[in-house]
Amino acid sequence: MITVEPTSLASTDIVRDVGSSITDWDRLAALEWLVTNGLGGYASGTVGGFLTRRYHALLVAALPAPLGRMVLVSRLDERVRLTGGTIGWLSRVGTSPRNVVTHFQLIGGLPVWRYEIDGVTIEKRLTMPRLQNTVLVTYRVLRASTPIRLGIRPHLHARPHEAAVDYVLPSSPVLVARGGYLEATVDPAVPPTVMALRDHESSFALHPEATKDVPYVLEQQRGYASVGDSWSPGYFKLDLSEGERATFIASTETTATLDAIATDDALNAEVHRRSRLLAATGTAGLDPLCAELVLAADQFVIEPATRAAESTRARAAGDEARSVVAGYHWFTDWGRDTMISLEGLTLCTGRLPEARGILLTFARHLREGLIPNLFPEGDQEGLYNTADATLWFFHALDRYLAASKDVDTLRDLLPSLNDIVRLHLAGTRFGIRVEDDGLLTQGAANLALTWMDAKVGDWVVTPRRGKTVEINALWYNAVRLLADWRRSLDHDATDLDGVAARARESFNRRFWFADGQYLYDIVDGESGDDSSLRPNQIFAISLRYPVLEEQRWRRVVDVVAERLLTPYGLRTLPPGHADFKAQYFGDLRARDAAYHQGTVWAWLIGPFIDAWLRVYPERHADAHTLLTSFNAHLSDACIGSISEVFDATEPYAARGCIAQAWSVAEVLRSFVALRMSKGSPGAAA
Repeated sequence: MITVEPTSLASTDIVRDVGSSITDWDRLAALEWLVTNGLGGYASGTVGGFLTRRYHALLVAALPAPLGRMVLVSRLDERVRLTGGTIGWLSRVGTSPRNVVTHFQLIGGLPVWRYEIDGVTIEKRLTMPRLQNTVLVTYRVLRASTPIRLGIRPHLHARPHEAAVDYVLPSSPVLVARGGYLEATVDPAVPPTVMALRDHESSFALHPEATKDVPYVLEQQRGYASVGDSWSPGYFKLDLSEGERATFIASTETTATLDAIATDDALNAEVHRRSRLLAATGTAGLDPLCAELVLAADQFVIEPATRAAESTRARAAGDEARSVVAGYHWFTDWGRDTMISLEGLTLCTGRLPEARGILLTFARHLREGLIPNLFPEGDQEGLYNTADATLWFFHALDRYLAASKDVDTLRDLLPSLNDIVRLHLAGTRFGIRVEDDGLLTQGAANLALTWMDAKVGDWVVTPRRGKTVEINALWYNAVRLLADWRRSLDHDATDLDGVAARARESFNRRFWFADGQYLYDIVDGESGDDSSLRPNQIFAISLRYPVLEEQRWRRVVDVVAERLLTPYGLRTLPPGHADFKAQYFGDLRARDAAYHQGTVWAWLIGPFIDAWLRVYPERHADAHTLLTSFNAHLSDACIGSISEVFDATEPYAARGCIAQAWSVAEVLRSFVALRMSKGSPGAAA
């Protein structure tokens, strides 16, 4: 259990400075930033202001189903005209490569730019108020001998954020001035985008234009449509002197909501909220790196705004619906990712009520003994094609109960937990069932039901049908946990003792690959037993109840460390395997072919450290060393967050989602566990 103690660390004390890293054009286009709103909506882009992904936009609003997340403001053209006639652009598609960005920082997790143009210094800050589809961009003149003229042209769309960039721009956008705001309706089926310029006198020049052929470089590299359009109604213009500021606002909220809080108050409220997050984390938050990860973790915990019925049902029951975005930009909330991430994102950060809300949200969607694999974008109901997410639910609940001692929630969930085990024993969807030997098998045509779920068309890259090592480790753990919970509530659990004993005996007899001195990845699969060396075997040691016999732990950990461990997590196959892919790169087929065939996954560092410390409890310092590379990574890719995957060989380039929930969660959890445990570097000081 995390002991929460007060801390005076303010969010503004947490600064990630990459100023020295943005001196070249390529670096400006490669470094990315992300700000989220607690609803699943976000703003994101490159430090240099270039659009390289379909997901780069100033306002991606999370709207009720069937809309889902929509790109409403794709970018701003920001023009500066000096008294002598010099013109500079803070960001604009198609400008010459003149680097006016001289500094970039995350302060309390929020982006701050500094620009220099012929002796003029301008600062830009961006924030999104919590639980609003609103973005605020504030410009302040830090140095100028004479006033400057600032022009801000917003470029709009009404495109689903996952849609290709050549998504058709509606032909007849409408602009209306109302109550000091401009309301732009690009598509009648989508709520209008409300815009204004605050904090300084300004004017708006009505000058509609459609921008054609905007390039998106990364989309081209991935084999997708890479040229798109946007529409602008005109531009704001104003004169600013040294010390003055102005704020651009864009939103889907009502004007009454926007009028309710001033710009400074909105920014201060968000800064103070982030400081409270650090305070709730306790002593772990005193470490600056852990504090950064606490702020990164906050980006993934959401109220599922796109599923309005979800929130309504939860509130009717006296609860709050909560979920976890698996990764930005393209993932929604996934059951497996959510349950693996829950401890790091919520329990290690002192957010126990939200952890409970997440568990109850998924429990309400139990069907035939399964929680959803994912909630598709813009849908109210989930998909259930997963064999392991429900077993991870037991793991997440175990961690929550250990931290909260919340017996009432356990009592409420116990009937559902009993049903899950009963239905797994009897058999449920997708061939998920326990066979006579006590091991759990699974498999269905054209589906990948484990976390190694890459699929291109009808090609399932790693089908893994049969009895997989991690699912049986999770099954044994779940049965043992349920037996404990039953007894704690004075229920009989002797039947579960028999189920667990049979599973453990069969596991140790069937999964040990004597020739390699490690565990099979699959037994009784479509092609027999699969002896590929994969990281999945580590869960036979790392979970609360390890299914593997203790005398074999050290050999498994040593083999995984020798063949799969990298500075950023575990490879999914070792070099030298026939299917090994060194890089996760190229079009969709090439990427999915490499996704679990060598590619490094950051989240696996957490269970590896758990297993490592079970084998080598005296080697905390070595475990801590395994995490050191992530500090430098926070200044790379998505600044302040951790990527989904990395290439399997040096230089281990970051790939996939720029910010992944279970990557952040497991690295944070590992740091906190090492810091709080006796003998860790932090505790020993």
